[in-house]
Amino acid sequence: MQLIDGKALANKIQTTITGEVTKLKQEKNIVPGLAVVIVGDDPASHAYVNMKAKACEKVGFYSIVHKMPDTISQEEIIEIINMMNKNPHIHGILVQLPLPKHIDTDRILEVIDPKKDVDGFHAYNVGRMVTGLDSFVPCTPLGVMKMFEAYNIDLQGKDICVVGASNIVGKPMASLLLNANATVTITHIYTKDLKAHTSRADIVVVGVGVPGLIKEDMVKEGAIVIDIGTNRIADGSLVGDVDFENVSKKCSYITPVPGGVGPMTITMLLENTLKAAQQGI
Repeated sequence: MQLIDGKALANKIQTTITGEVTKLKQEKNIVPGLAVVIVGDDPASHAYVNMKAKACEKVGFYSIVHKMPDTISQEEIIEIINMMNKNPHIHGILVQLPLPKHIDTDRILEVIDPKKDVDGFHAYNVGRMVTGLDSFVPCTPLGVMKMFEAYNIDLQGKDICVVGASNIVGKPMASLLLNANATVTITHIYTKDLKAHTSRADIVVVGVGVPGLIKEDMVKEGAIVIDIGTNRIADGSLVGDVDFENVSKKCSYITPVPGGVGPMTITMLLENTLKAAQQGI
């Protein structure tokens, strides 16, 4: 069993990004800028935003966080996004999800300029990604694809089971794997027999937010398991969606939690923002 070390890979990619930022400053006098919109007081969302701000600082980006009360109207959020769409110093715009119930999330995401949609959630970028065209790709699935690449894991012809069908992770993950010529099965909350699908897969990718969902008897010997789940349990520790201790005994490769996919997600956000800044020249 080999651990896929997302933290080490993320640090390596961030070093490359830092070099590109220095080059962009020297040659074009451009500093990549990321703006984050956060609505309400959700502790997990604020923790993620703080991590993103620190990562921006580390690689030399300009970043700004727009903190808004959960009583804010949809029109006010749209107004702020439109302002950032027009700001030449902002190359990437990210709206931290989830938003309060009175806000139409789809409408908010559609207001973001597709050229600044560094989360890859705008319908324009989703369409381009599905058809295999250059686009901004959602950060978590993109990070997983970079992991496969870094560890020389060939996806062509592999049977891959994606557990979870969210717009943020499951659906884009399946599209990227399909574009890499894998045979993809997507399972979700209404799937009748999850084990029947996961146990015959060469690769299992899971991201549903259910601690320990994937058990030892649900994966075959030598499988590759990518655990996207991040769950804080009663004792305060972070665990994934996979029963790591037991499942890891059967795997050829597996990602740990923490230290697996998580660091790659933030690093892909940085990479997308750099790409947006370079494309804006």
